[in-house]
Amino acid sequence: MKKLILMLFVLVGTIQFTMAQSGSGYGIKGGLNYGSNGKLISNTGDIIAHPDRNLGFNLGVFAKFGSWIYIKPELLYTNTSSEYSNGNNGDSKFKVQQIDLPVNLGLRLIGPLSIFAGPSFQYNLSSKLDGKKAEDVYNEITTGYNVGLAFSLRRFAIDLRYEGAFSANQNNFLNNNGVMLVVDSRPEQLILNLSIRI
Repeated sequence: MKKLILMLFVLVGTIQFTMAQSGSGYGIKGGLNYGSNGKLISNTGDIIAHPDRNLGFNLGVFAKFGSWIYIKPELLYTNTSSEYSNGNNGDSKFKVQQIDLPVNLGLRLIGPLSIFAGPSFQYNLSSKLDGKKAEDVYNEITTGYNVGLAFSLRRFAIDLRYEGAFSANQNNFLNNNGVMLVVDSRPEQLILNLSIRI
């Protein structure tokens, strides 16, 4: 019983010490999203040929608890844009607006460099293909994951992350010819962000 109480005190003390470190705080962040229309690695040629084609942005707030080991929840508005080929009919523009809630667990490695990973929850606000709203969205709320690297210097941090999904989120669109098109609103992404602790 004494060992259990001692372990409990050590655990509570460790959590309080971690929360009290200078790395804790909250702030604002924003950056660029690069989404794929499939797998990022298999789309490398398209990314190099058209780096601006599937570019989007995100903007929001974050909180960080801890220093060496930290938890960092974020609340972000994300706007993504990508192009899909319709064969002879040219390209279609697919735009998604969503609210993202990533919750990452991070570990500081050397100096200002850290790694992080965690789940990412998304709420789909709007999906449009060539300006038309989706007839049907399979799930409005989806769960994915992200892993990345962060570089922190005083109040500023830059992070680069890869975001993937546990499953596709199908959006059904009816085109002008009466054909149903299915598009995934949860593609793989590379995300580059700048954050400022206030």
